[in-house]
Amino acid sequence: MGSYVAAAGEFDRDTDYITTRVTADGRDGYPVEPGRYRLIVARACPWANRAIIVRRLLGLEDVLSIGFCGPTHDERSWTFDLDPGGVDPVLKIPRLQDAYFKRDPHYPKGITVPAIVEVPTGQVVTNDFAQLTLDFSTEWAAHHRDGAPQLYPEHLRDEIDEVAQRIYTEVNNGVYRCGFAGSQGAYERAYDRLFAALDWLSERLAGRRYLVGDTITEADVRLFTTLARFDPVYHGHFKCNRAKLAELPVLWAYARDLFQTPGFGDTVDFVQI
Repeated sequence: MGSYVAAAGEFDRDTDYITTRVTADGRDGYPVEPGRYRLIVARACPWANRAIIVRRLLGLEDVLSIGFCGPTHDERSWTFDLDPGGVDPVLKIPRLQDAYFKRDPHYPKGITVPAIVEVPTGQVVTNDFAQLTLDFSTEWAAHHRDGAPQLYPEHLRDEIDEVAQRIYTEVNNGVYRCGFAGSQGAYERAYDRLFAALDWLSERLAGRRYLVGDTITEADVRLFTTLARFDPVYHGHFKCNRAKLAELPVLWAYARDLFQTPGFGDTVDFVQI
C-alpha cells in the first residue's frame, strides 16, 4: 500500500509514484498506441477500481488490454493467482513485481495497482493512479468510443480538481486515516474529518445529481469507489461507524444511481472487496 503510521499516530500515505505518462505526443517516450500497453488492476482495490471504471466508460477496451490480480497480495507483490497457472496471459509473469523490477531491479517502493505496463518490454510505465485516469480522458481521446462521456471537460477542470482533491484528502484517504490510526486521538480526529466531509458531500448533492456539472465527471468516479466499499469494509473494519452509507439518504441515493450506470456497478466485485 505504500503507507505508514507517523509518530503522532496519524496515517500518512506514500504518494511518491512513477510519474512517467503515456501521452498522445509521446513526450515521455510512451506514445498512445493501441495494443502497446496493459492496464493491471485488482478489483478489491479502490484506486484500481477508478481505472477500471474510466476505461469502461470511455470505451478503451479494444486499445488497452486489462489484467486482473487476485484480491489479496503477499509480502512481495500483487499476484496473478486468478489466471490459469497463476501467470498473466499477456505479460507471462506471476507477479506484478516482475514488471516493476523490469523497469528498475532495485525498485524501492510498494508494488501498487493500478499500473500500466508496456507489453513489448514488460516494464511498468506508470502507477500514478490519479494522473492515469485523467490521461485516459485527455491523452487517449482519439480512441474514445462514440458518445463517450466528457469526464474531465476543460471548462470544468478547476472545479473538478478542487472537489476531487477534497474527496481524496478527506474521504478516499480519510477512511484509511481512521482504519490505520496509531492512537486514539489520531482516530478521533480522522473520524471527525471524514464525517464532516461526508456531510459536506450530502449538502452538495442534495440539489444536484452529480458533483460537478450536469453529467458524470472524474470527481464522481473518485467518490464512488470509496462509497461502494463503505458499508462492506470501512464501516466495520476501519471503524468509520457513525453511520452506514445506507443510513445517509442523499449519498445512498447518489451511490445507487451511479451503481446502476453501466461501467460502475458492473465493475464492482463485492466478493473480492
